[in-house]
Amino acid sequence: MNFEQLYLPNPDFPNRYISPEKLFSYLQTNLRDYIHEIGKSYLQKPIFKLSIGSGDIKVLAWSQMHGNESNATHAMLDLLVTLDKAPELKEALLSSITLDFIFMLNPDGSERWTRLNAADIDLNRDFHNEASTEIKFLKNMVSQTKYDYALNLHEQRTIFTTDGIHPATLSFLAPSENEERTVTHNRKKCMAVIASVYNHLKELIPNQIGRYSDEFYPTSTGDNFIKAGMPTILFEGGHFIDDYTRKGTRKYYTIALYYALKAISELNSEIAGWETYLDIPENKESHYDIVYRNVKLNTDHHCVLDIAVQYREIKEEGQEDLSFIPFVMEVGDVTKRKGWLEIDCTGKRFVCSTKYPKLDEKVDFTIED
Repeated sequence: MNFEQLYLPNPDFPNRYISPEKLFSYLQTNLRDYIHEIGKSYLQKPIFKLSIGSGDIKVLAWSQMHGNESNATHAMLDLLVTLDKAPELKEALLSSITLDFIFMLNPDGSERWTRLNAADIDLNRDFHNEASTEIKFLKNMVSQTKYDYALNLHEQRTIFTTDGIHPATLSFLAPSENEERTVTHNRKKCMAVIASVYNHLKELIPNQIGRYSDEFYPTSTGDNFIKAGMPTILFEGGHFIDDYTRKGTRKYYTIALYYALKAISELNSEIAGWETYLDIPENKESHYDIVYRNVKLNTDHHCVLDIAVQYREIKEEGQEDLSFIPFVMEVGDVTKRKGWLEIDCTGKRFVCSTKYPKLDEKVDFTIED
């Protein structure tokens, strides 16, 4: 029985944006026997941990450390409803592992759809300072239980590809423990899990699975957890062609989460097959959302150039989901980057209130025949 054939999105959460209050209500209504409040955010919102499974292998995972990265929260919600459809798979998995999942570690940032928390702190760069309330709860969880693995669940921007052509819909990382990026035994444990996930998904989304940079970040959570001895795997959900709401990414993120947990249960800290991790292509920063090519500006002299545009995801008041607002990111020769949408403006008119598009400003021009 293949998990991907069973996959079911949680119907209570159809949008990319997840309201913290809606999530809290859902957890308390549907999963009250499995959740526990581990603390409160800077703005006093609850942070819930879900505990499921009875196995000896202990796994910790957390979502929305960055508030504007909801795919992992969706993936856990989808995983639960999908497993409910497949009791045999559920029993096989949860009899081998015990999973502690922290939903929405940064609920304040999640509500505002921002990377930072309400005190403007990046939780993923606050490991040592502990200036944020929320990072202390995560570190406290790790200090209380000896976890065999941790899953650090994130999302990445649309700029990344696996090969300069295909989007990096999913990327993974066995983080480094030092600046030399030594391939330690704990890193091999992570690599073995990622390799298993890659083997399951590479035919489902060919050329869309990447390997995130293993540069060592001294203040980041995953690097410090693995440095302290806990194998920690980074997930990054990325772009899926013509799908800025990331419903496709959500599906394969969920499938990847299932196969990661399955691999953890089967490997049981062994490192068989870890070398396959090295076959996964490294992320490339190669794309913008839109590139307008051969734009003739309204200047006194002949001026033809490219304009690169990137969407910003904005949560507007009164809207249930996100708005995607195009901003100008680069003007000039953009031949080293591609666009997911490329628009050839040869022979067309650039209509704008200014002669030049302004960098880091909303798109205020049109291209007309």
